[in-house]
Amino acid sequence: MDAITIYHGSPNIVTPIYEGGKPYNDYGSGFYCTESLELSKEWACSHDSDGYANQYTLNPEGLSVLNLNGPEFNILNWLAILLDNRKFTIADGLPVEAKRYILNNFLPEYKSFDLIKGYRADDSYFSYANDFINNSLSLSDLKKAMMLGKLGEQIVLKSRRAFDAVTPVGTIPAERNEYYARYCRRDSEARLKYREIAAHSFSPDEIYVIDLIRGNVKNGDARL
Repeated sequence: MDAITIYHGSPNIVTPIYEGGKPYNDYGSGFYCTESLELSKEWACSHDSDGYANQYTLNPEGLSVLNLNGPEFNILNWLAILLDNRKFTIADGLPVEAKRYILNNFLPEYKSFDLIKGYRADDSYFSYANDFINNSLSLSDLKKAMMLGKLGEQIVLKSRRAFDAVTPVGTIPAERNEYYARYCRRDSEARLKYREIAAHSFSPDEIYVIDLIRGNVKNGDARL
């Protein structure tokens, strides 16, 4: 497998440190990167400050990779990992039971992999997942929402082997005057489109989280 170029957008110049990440990120502790230079620049300037696209070469040869966008996985596998790591307040009743059900039935074994590829769940995307847990968003609309804004796929280094496979290349400046505006525009467009999706009236033909529980829907079910 050929080496690839990856980027980590940050206000700072960053040297990847194994076990140096925060434990409550999307996929737990790790180093979060992207193959998109432009997206990394937007992420670097997301707090209205100049930043850097830290550039690295990753040699994936011999590394185990969990690709959550592969055909063997579905959106609920991604959501289960998110629920397993992110810290947030869940209302009593159905949302608590929904979280328990999704974790028990859709959580893949992800902690033993060297690399994880999957959606990036910024704050607005995380609110979409929360709406699904609260039974106010259908499964099909959740899938549509995750495509909004084209935030792209992130690559997360999880193991010491993965960190050892990374070589720093350099940094590329990201100017807030250009990239903060891009970041805000992408986020604003995604939120606007989501409001249009969320405004759809309830449809009895759609699958909601309560239907997963009542129908005892499991991974691989044809109804998904």
